[in-house]
Amino acid sequence: MWSEPQPNGKVKFVERYEHPLTGQLKKVSITLDKDTSSTRKQAQKALDIKIERKLQELSRVTKKEALKLSELIELYRTDQKTTVSKSTYQRNYFAAKSLMKILGPDTLVDRLSSGYVREQLSSLNEKPGTTNERITRLKALMRWGYENDYLEDIRWIDKIKKFKDEEKRQKLEDKYLESEELKKLLEHLSVDKWLFLTELTALSGLRIGEAIALNTEDVDTKNRIIKVTKTYDPVNKVVTTPKTAASNREVYMQDELLKLCRQIHIFMKRERFAMGYQSEIFISNSNGGYISYYAYNKCLKETAEKLFHKTVTTHFMRHTHVALMAEHGVSLDVISRRLGHADNKVTRDIYFHVTKKMKEKDHAAVSKIQIL
Repeated sequence: MWSEPQPNGKVKFVERYEHPLTGQLKKVSITLDKDTSSTRKQAQKALDIKIERKLQELSRVTKKEALKLSELIELYRTDQKTTVSKSTYQRNYFAAKSLMKILGPDTLVDRLSSGYVREQLSSLNEKPGTTNERITRLKALMRWGYENDYLEDIRWIDKIKKFKDEEKRQKLEDKYLESEELKKLLEHLSVDKWLFLTELTALSGLRIGEAIALNTEDVDTKNRIIKVTKTYDPVNKVVTTPKTAASNREVYMQDELLKLCRQIHIFMKRERFAMGYQSEIFISNSNGGYISYYAYNKCLKETAEKLFHKTVTTHFMRHTHVALMAEHGVSLDVISRRLGHADNKVTRDIYFHVTKKMKEKDHAAVSKIQIL
C-alpha cells in the first residue's frame, strides 16, 4: 500500500491486486483526512475488504471448485431476477430455500451424488408429487450451474429418477370436468363475472392469468380472434409476458365463445356506464382494475365442493377445454396450439384418456348389435 497526498490536504491510500482472469494488476483506493500510523491501519483494512469484494464478484465467473450449495443458489437467484417473471422467481426462490434446508447450505456442490440426494428426499416421507417437484427444481438448478460454467460435471442428476406417483396417475379424471358437470357448475355460479370467467376459460383454454389480463382490444369479435400477449400475476399484482414464447398466440372464437365474448362486452359496457368508471380491461372489477383471482378461485372451489365433493381449481377449466375439444374430434396438435403449448404431458394424458373412453363406448355400443 502507498499514499498519495491530495490537493485538498487529504490523503489517498492505494493498493494493488491481480485480476484472476487477465493477470493484470488493478487498483483500489480510499481517501482519508491524514496520513498517520492509525489511519494507515484503517486504510489497509478497508482496502483489503474492497479487494476481497472485487475478487468475490470475479469468482462468480471463475469459481468451480469448493462451491457451496448456498453460493450456487445465490448466483442462480441473481440471474433469475432479470431473466424470469416475478412469479417464477418467487416460486424458484422458495424451492431453492427448501433444497438448501434438505441438502445443507454448506454442502459442496461438486460432491453431491444421486444416492445422497435420494436418501435425503426419502427421509422426509413426503408425497411423491412433492418429492418429484423438488427433483425437478434441483435438476433445473444444476443444469443452470453447468450451462453457466459453475459446475463441470452434472451427469449424476440423470441417475435421479422421479418417485412413482400412483395418486397422480389415478386422479387423471379429477383434473377436468365432464360436459354435464361444467353445465351444472355454471348454473350454480351466482356472481356474473365468476360465471363469465369460468365459461371463458373453459371455451377458450386460456389460463386464468391470461383471461384476467385481457384488454377489450384483445378480444376481436369482428375477426373472431382473442389475442393472448400477457398474463396477470396475482402474487405480485402485475401484468407480465405470457408463461412461454408459445403462449403468445391467437385463439379462434367458435360460435359459443363468440356469443359469450359479445355478452361479456355488453355486460361490462352497461356496468361501467351505470357506475361511472372507465377501463380498458375486458373483465374488470367494479373500480376498473384487475379482478381478484383469489376471490374467484375461492368461489369456484366452494361451489364445486358442494356440487361434486372434489377440489376444482381455475386450471380445471383449461383441462376441461382439452377434454371437450377431444370429445368433438379436434386433433391434439390443434388443441396444443390453441392452449399455447409447445409440449405438455397433462394435455396429452387427458386427450388420450378421453379419446380412449370414446373408443370404449363405441366398442360397447357395437358389441350389443346382433346382425344375423
